[in-house]
Formats: sequence, C-alpha cells, structure tokens
Amino acid sequence: MDDFLNKKVKAIEVQAPKTVSQLLSEMAETGFQGRSLARVVDVLEQMINDDDVTILLGYAGSLSTTGQWKIINWLIENRYIDILVPTGANISEDIIDAMGFDYWQGSHLADNEILFREGLNRYYDVYGKETDYLVMTELLAEFILTLDESHNYSSRELLQLCGHWLHNKNIHSIVAKAAEHGVPIFCPAIADSPYGDAALIAKSKGFSLTIDAIKDYVEFMTLGETVKDTAVIYIGGGVPKDFIQLFAVTGDLLYEDRQIPNRQPGLNRKGTGVAETYYPHKYAIQITTDSPQWGGLSGCTFEEAVSWGKEDPEGSLVQCYCDATIALPLVSHALAERVGTKRKGKDFSGIL
Repeated sequence: MDDFLNKKVKAIEVQAPKTVSQLLSEMAETGFQGRSLARVVDVLEQMINDDDVTILLGYAGSLSTTGQWKIINWLIENRYIDILVPTGANISEDIIDAMGFDYWQGSHLADNEILFREGLNRYYDVYGKETDYLVMTELLAEFILTLDESHNYSSRELLQLCGHWLHNKNIHSIVAKAAEHGVPIFCPAIADSPYGDAALIAKSKGFSLTIDAIKDYVEFMTLGETVKDTAVIYIGGGVPKDFIQLFAVTGDLLYEDRQIPNRQPGLNRKGTGVAETYYPHKYAIQITTDSPQWGGLSGCTFEEAVSWGKEDPEGSLVQCYCDATIALPLVSHALAERVGTKRKGKDFSGIL
C-alpha cells in the first residue's frame, strides 16, 4: 500500500490576493483536470526554458471568435512559439476583430431562423455579422489580387505576404503579428476558410491563385534540418495536430538516406524492411475535449502516439481535457507571471 501513497492531495485554501500562477500551483496538488492544467503550465515553462527545442503550436477550431486571438499574438510577440499551424478560420476570423468590427455574446438557444434573417452567424453562443465576414473576405481577395498569378505559393508564403500586407494597413491580426516577428505559419487546409472564399472572388475577376500543398509539406519538413529537439502544443486537434505530429516521423522521407541533415541521430524501427528514422517530440501538450475511444486523431493520446514514434516515451507529455476558452487564458496568464521575459525564438530566414 505504501508504494502507492506517495503524495497527499492538498485542499485549496481561498485567499486573496492570489495570482493565477499561485492558484495553478495549488491545483497541481489536487486531482482530475485541475491537476492536469497545472501540469500544462509546468511543461510549458520547461519547454520555453529549453534552448534546444523548437516549439510548434497547433491551433484548431474557431477560437478567434471567442476572444482568444490576442493570446496567440502574445505568444508570438514573446517568441514562446516558433511555428504556428492553425485552421484557416482561426487566422481569418480574427481579422474581423482586428479591423475594428466586433463579435457579440449571444445564446446557443436563439432561434436560428431569426438569426439568419437578421444577418447574424452563430458560433455556439457568440454572434458575428455576415456583413463583417464579407468585408473581411473581400479584403483578403484584395490582397490576393496583388500576388503573382504565375507563382505557385505555399500557404506559408501566402500567409507571410498577407501578414506584411495587413501590417501595413495597421490590421494587427495573427498573420500580421507572425510576419512582423518572423514566425512561419503553415495552414494545410487553408482553402476551407475565408482564404478559399477570397480565392473564388479573385477567380471571378479573372485571377487564378495556386496554393501548392506539396510545396507546403516540403517547406515544413525542410525545417527539420534546423531543429535539434521539438516541443508541441495542441489547442484542439484536427489537421493542425496531424500536420505537426508528422514532423516527427516523415521528415526523413525527404532524403534518400532517410536521415535529416544536421540533425542528431533518430530512432530506427526494427523489422519494417525499409529504412525509417524517427525524431519523436521531446515535449507535448494537448488541451482538448475529444476522447480517444472513438479512434480519431483529435482525441488520440500521446501514449498511443508513442507507438508511431511521434512522442518520446521519456519526454514531458501532458494531456488536459478542458475547454480551450477556459484553459488558454489561465495558462497564458500563469506563464506571463512565471516567465515574464521574451524568449529568443528560432530564425528560419536562412532556409525559408
């Protein structure tokens, strides 16, 4: 019995004043997802203080409509992330807010037929005006029309150019902040967003935009040549998570000898009959509401990912089952209190 009873649960005392960091430190002495959330902050602090790691953030869903996008900007400004892989929604719907329009608190019980007639789009309990959405989409179409029609763009190239263009218009959205601070953004499902809608508008004006998904993938995997260890953060799952997870296991396919140049030796799997090299993530954090038993990637645990070579079984791995709109503000504020200083981010200018 004594082998199991190593650390007591400590009840949280209500005291004021108390910082977010202090509260989470106390939650680390409790149980369930409160303890997991506290562990998230601990691991984030570890990865930020580890000079050998490149930090990748997967940012899924439609969280920018809920007031989370400035937190992502803060992470970028302080270089607490080196590479961002979002959904297209998260790096377009924030532009509405950055342009000076608004989202509104609403109700998930509203009459949706009335909302439609009033020109309001519902994001669970948040409302947005369709007119604002269209203005943002037309703005992106205006940007697309400035591009070179003969060039095949990766999403990273497109978003970097878009970020500089928006920055020059004083629209300080996520892509603008990333361009300003040299953080590359890869959006593998970019067509499934207002960027795709904007491309259709540009097409109606006689301009054809080509985004090369394979070029995107090659650029992303080439970054492995500049990396020693990796740390990953997943807000939700979906395409952003899968894209980043593959960074650990398929980058070697870009090279004939199945070894990433300039990188430390990886792991080799026995009995496959082909040469494969794995570079599992040293740190991994996931904040999700998805469950593993349905077999989807969004709920896939890091323990399962170890079988693929995607996570280091000896690494710092933590999963917290929590709404991101609860976890992200708490974690970021605790991080600001604990770290407080800007990190020296990775420089990819020599390879991208």
